[in-house]
Amino acid sequence: MAAIRGERLVFAGLSFALAPGAALLLVGPNGSGKSTLLRILAGLGRLANGRLLWDGQDALADRVAHAGRVAYLGHQDAIKPGLTARENFFRPDQAEAGLGALGLIPFADLPARMLSAGQRRRLALARLAVGGAPVWLLDEPTLGLDQASVVQLGGLLAQHRAGGGMVVAATHLPLPLPGAAELALA
Repeated sequence: MAAIRGERLVFAGLSFALAPGAALLLVGPNGSGKSTLLRILAGLGRLANGRLLWDGQDALADRVAHAGRVAYLGHQDAIKPGLTARENFFRPDQAEAGLGALGLIPFADLPARMLSAGQRRRLALARLAVGGAPVWLLDEPTLGLDQASVVQLGGLLAQHRAGGGMVVAATHLPLPLPGAAELALA
């Protein structure tokens, strides 16, 4: 797998596979291609060379099906500031479970613009937790989180993996992902 950004080769020769319950940490300096790789895996970026496979088939041949397999959390939280924390869930019936998973019930009826950066990040993670996608693609998931919230994130990641979910996370900081494989980008 290879990617070009602008006229610069970002990475080449990447190859990896994830089994159900597995996790992969993407590590490397700024500009090494971690975010680019996550965007490609999400179907939002283009490969210059190689293929992205799901169960041996071209994962991007059916982009709608692929979108149902992955949940992507980038640097931006994709939270609508004018909606309440509860209203920011795609399905209202999932709001309570998601808010409860990340300790956000007390903030359920506050407009998202009133939440701190860490609370907005937890809200984005809460939506991810109830979305049902088997693959979580996380770009710096601890951004804005305090230590207690990182511990909550660890529980969420463990629960997802225990159910056969997969995690690919780009990070500069240690993540609570025991047993995760590591892919170093240079």
